[in-house]
Amino acid sequence: MYAPQNILNVWRKFDEFPMERLTKLWFFNQDSRKKQRDVSLMKEHRSQFGITGNCYDLAIWLLDELQKKRITAYPIGHDLNSEDAHVAVIALDESGNRYLCDLGDQWINPILVDTNSENYTEEKLSGFFPGANVQAIPKGQGLEIFYHRSNGKVSKQVYNIIPIDMDYFLRAAEYSQNLINPKPLLECRIPYKNEIAHWEFSNWESFLSTSDGLFVEQKIDTIEKWAFNINEVTGYDMKFLINVLEQYKELS
Repeated sequence: MYAPQNILNVWRKFDEFPMERLTKLWFFNQDSRKKQRDVSLMKEHRSQFGITGNCYDLAIWLLDELQKKRITAYPIGHDLNSEDAHVAVIALDESGNRYLCDLGDQWINPILVDTNSENYTEEKLSGFFPGANVQAIPKGQGLEIFYHRSNGKVSKQVYNIIPIDMDYFLRAAEYSQNLINPKPLLECRIPYKNEIAHWEFSNWESFLSTSDGLFVEQKIDTIEKWAFNINEVTGYDMKFLINVLEQYKELS
């Protein structure tokens, strides 16, 4: 179910890239008419402040890197042009097998989605998603992913793996970057014991999701302390974090 090495080599470049909407609010308040950044500007901001972006930013950046290596890839998603939108990428190997590459949900590895492949299985698998085993089941023109947690809880998500027209995708991206949620969010993958765990800062709370369970962290009462904690996990620039967290406080 793992992707071949050429796809993984590109994917690994993003191992330390969080998914977040802090950058979205920060850039929304910058003097720029166009709010969806191109890859060159995202790279510039990454170099300056250590920042990444939301699922649209990450998908656009990943598509660019895959295409530079001449790997066929295209965007997918659901509920575009709405608050519930989520996007990801499908990458194809040399045999035409498709792999789901979802940086927005912070997957650890791409996963095979072609049910006709000899390597495809509906068994529960570890090593693909932080803090959960995953199970991929065909559903219509897409795939239903079941996330099995250590406490017995099971959640699911349906992926439509039909290609989205790139022009339409970019228009939806611009729409999304102009849609501001007043609740801050940042998710990232971090080492924990012998696994990769999922750390999340969401609406002024933080927690760690692992195979040992979900650990809710102690409440923090100042922007400076939040900035310090996020910096410790992500390496994001402290001044950037304080600035954007203050902007979020003004929205709440």
